[in-house]
Amino acid sequence: MSGRDEPSFLPEGGASADTLAALVMDLGAQLHVERQARLALQEALLRKGVVDAAAIDALAEDADFLAKARAGLDRSMARIMRILIEAGDRTGPLRAESPAIEPVARGIG
Repeated sequence: MSGRDEPSFLPEGGASADTLAALVMDLGAQLHVERQARLALQEALLRKGVVDAAAIDALAEDADFLAKARAGLDRSMARIMRILIEAGDRTGPLRAESPAIEPVARGIG
């Protein structure tokens, strides 16, 4: 943490406010598209009788499903954090990346 009273999640000299704003807007757009697609798929499955609402709700307590969902979240967060902490020219193909984050971002770790 820095000398401020509030938590700091990024290293000094990390992402700019513009980078953070662009990332938030991009994530918001992606979230909207994903949510709309999920709701459409869920509604189609319910209408066709392929699955019922109770079966969908039961997945919220399924340990295997939750483990897979958390692993996917971890990979997504690693990719987002890589964007925030990587250094160098963002348009260059060989910019430095944190070795601790890179394997997880590629789904290896």
